[in-house]
Amino acid sequence: MDVRILGGLSVRENGVSITPTAAAPRQLLALLTANADQVVPVTVLTEELWPSGAPRAARAELQGYIAELRALIARALRGFAPAEPAPGWAERRSADAILVSQPGGYRLDTGGGLHDVWQFERAAGAGYRAMEAGDLPRAALRLGEALALWRGEPYAGVAAGPRLRLEIERLETSRLSVLDQWVEAQLGLGRHAELLSELPGLVARYRTNEPLHAHLMVALLRCGRHDEALAVYEGFRATLHREGGMEPSARLRRLHRSVLALRNTAGRTAYALVTATGPQGPQLSQSPQTPYVPPQYSPARHRLVPAGSPV
Repeated sequence: MDVRILGGLSVRENGVSITPTAAAPRQLLALLTANADQVVPVTVLTEELWPSGAPRAARAELQGYIAELRALIARALRGFAPAEPAPGWAERRSADAILVSQPGGYRLDTGGGLHDVWQFERAAGAGYRAMEAGDLPRAALRLGEALALWRGEPYAGVAAGPRLRLEIERLETSRLSVLDQWVEAQLGLGRHAELLSELPGLVARYRTNEPLHAHLMVALLRCGRHDEALAVYEGFRATLHREGGMEPSARLRRLHRSVLALRNTAGRTAYALVTATGPQGPQLSQSPQTPYVPPQYSPARHRLVPAGSPV
């Protein structure tokens, strides 16, 4: 079975779609894919389909949706039976063996097939481990592979109830975490100029996401675009005030102060006292002042604070 949910829902058995077009059985299949190869209790399924309270005929309706899904599975299997099936093949790959009835619930058996969420989580895990080991090229590669699996919004086109909404929120949070680490790996590899083609669109989409705004500020700073980096901060701060009365975290405020310091000292020179003494006494030499370069912003641990809190 091939399951894809990082975009529109697509479930295929032997290359044939078993994704229903009707809303309720489609929603039911979506929740089963979110818990693939695990038993989903009937109570969970009914809560998803009828969040305001299950009707008296809920059990019969649920069984009807299950029968509809099994009919789609059976139709997909009919055209793909082996010419000389091995003993027990029909029992192993029947509709009842794929959408399994178990005490108290149902289980969707993927048969060891592909599931894009599992692929995403494996690639993301490899990327995180590479980041922890300081292997930035590998981290950027594996995290990029994880992000490439996304075709759009998770479960797009599915009417989501409370259970699916929780799963969608979990997936979106995971995606943002991977995106944050991927950008950080790219910055660590010195690819700040390339990132400027992507980061503005990302911060426009995720207007209250602090790590992405911080990464954009760092990329602009490294390209010498101090005023634009400051504008990103002020825009983000205004958005937080408008939408929740919050302030950026202390980490981002420190980054903001660093950008201000770099802008204010750009082009200036400083005089340093030469320790050696010449014939005419201590000598002063004119040398460019070394600007303060802020430590790399690591937004893995950040928080927003209420407006008016001390900086």
